[in-house]
Amino acid sequence: MRAKITYLVTAAVLVFYFLLVGSRGVMLIQSGTLVTVTFGIAVLILPVIGLWFLWKNTQFVRRANQLASELDAEGGLPVDELKRTPSGRIDRDSADEVFARRKAETEAAPDDWRTWFRLAVAYHDARDTPRARQAMQRAIALHDGRPVPAA
Repeated sequence: MRAKITYLVTAAVLVFYFLLVGSRGVMLIQSGTLVTVTFGIAVLILPVIGLWFLWKNTQFVRRANQLASELDAEGGLPVDELKRTPSGRIDRDSADEVFARRKAETEAAPDDWRTWFRLAVAYHDARDTPRARQAMQRAIALHDGRPVPAA
C-alpha cells in the first residue's frame, strides 16, 4: 500500500509539473515572436513526452499488478524464500540461487506467462531491473495473447 501511495504522489507531482511547464510553453507561444513561439513549442514537447512516459509506466504497473492478483488467486505467486542480511537486504547468493531455479522453470515452459512473471520477480530480487521489466513485459504479452517482445 505504501508503494501505491508513493507512486500516486509522485505521479501527481509530475502532472502538476507538466501542467506548469506546459502553461509556460503556451505563454511563450502567445508572445507571438518567432523566437518565443519556437521556444514555446520546444517547451511543450517535454510535458508531452513526460505524460506519455507516465501513462505507459502506469499501464505497465497496472497490468503487472493484475497478473500478480491472478497468480495469487491461483496460488502461484513465488514464495519469499530469500535469505536477508541483518540490515534486511536480500542476500545476493540466495537471490542467485532462486534466480537459477526460476530461469530453469522458464526455459522448461517458455510460453507460460506464469514462469515469466516469477522470473521477473527473481530478476528484481537480483537487482537487475531492466531484465525484470523485460521479463514482466513478456509475461504480460503472453497472458494477453499478443506478440512477445524481442529479448
